[in-house]
Amino acid sequence: MPELAAEVEVEVAFSEVDAMEVVWHGHYLKYIESARCALLRRFDYDYPRMRESGYAWPIVECRLKYVQPARYGQRLRVSATLREWENRLRIDYLVRDAATGTRLTRGTTIQVAVSLASGELQFVSPRVLLDKLERAWAG
Repeated sequence: MPELAAEVEVEVAFSEVDAMEVVWHGHYLKYIESARCALLRRFDYDYPRMRESGYAWPIVECRLKYVQPARYGQRLRVSATLREWENRLRIDYLVRDAATGTRLTRGTTIQVAVSLASGELQFVSPRVLLDKLERAWAG
């Protein structure tokens, strides 16, 4: 299947740096969330659409690898790429300096479908997700 990806640009705010004058590690979750939402919108399955379809998709795993620090005022490009979708959503992320392309952070999140009606974990992705992905790939 063709790769589904999205990219956003963010600027590091003063409130996001710590006493060491680098971005506090927890703020990267906010950056990748912005990229994840942009990716989900690419195939019309962002969080409101998930809820409307009867499923929640909680994040059950998040991994980040910090390669180089980001600093106040730095512009970052954050990309999100869908890697798995049949039994879970696995999205890979790359945070780069917007000016140079230097890699700063990489990561992955895993989300699973949970029925809102029953609260039960779904062991395969719901048909609604697969239909939306097929439409996105068809163009």
